[in-house]
Amino acid sequence: MANDTIRFFGLGLGPGNPDYMTVRARRILESTDRLVHFCKRGRRGNARTIADAIVGQNPDREIALVYPVTTEIPADHPDYAAALNPFYEEAAARLLAEIEAGRTVAVLCEGDPFFYGSFMHLWWRLKDKVPTEVVPAVSGMSGAWTRAGAPITWGDDVLTVVPGTLPESELMRRLSGTDAAVVMKLGRNLPKVRAALKSAGLLERAIYVERATMAEEKIIALPELPEDFDAPYFSLIIVPGQGRRV
Repeated sequence: MANDTIRFFGLGLGPGNPDYMTVRARRILESTDRLVHFCKRGRRGNARTIADAIVGQNPDREIALVYPVTTEIPADHPDYAAALNPFYEEAAARLLAEIEAGRTVAVLCEGDPFFYGSFMHLWWRLKDKVPTEVVPAVSGMSGAWTRAGAPITWGDDVLTVVPGTLPESELMRRLSGTDAAVVMKLGRNLPKVRAALKSAGLLERAIYVERATMAEEKIIALPELPEDFDAPYFSLIIVPGQGRRV
């Protein structure tokens, strides 16, 4: 949607390689007043790193939203929500002040903004207060199965996307009833995910993908991955379907 009154953007930048960024995203990236990115303390966010190929560093444009916690506390622990809720409230108020001052604000998102994205917590708080546009993007999982050369669904295959943060029993239940799968949010959940895939009979088809489309990309058949492998949070596993082919 092209609208000069839009002041707040959720900007999907794609899976990592800036060549996969949309024309719309690039135009907004180059023109918006404030570039917002989530990050760990002392580090730049992944989305901001993707944008480096298009826009250089400019302190006057930058707003870094530093997470109070990331993986130190399990997401289902009460302390996690207790830390994140005020963080998102304060971040939304900060961005609203920028918008009310007449500036345009773009929240940079790796992958698609509406797919497991932190941006959604800001969107939910601001969407009814300011004109908003969400710019869709190539998702990380799409980049992963494309780079792996693994068509994910054939014919009538059903695709299931699950976060690796689920309990092992729930992962196995979800995976046992699907034709194809993507498991997000690996990190320290990898051993649990591997066990669930084995129980579901999908281990031999599973492919581990890390930093898809980027220079540091890794694509390895999951059975060949060492048991003690240290997977980063932004990695995933794909299980291609085996459906109808003609």
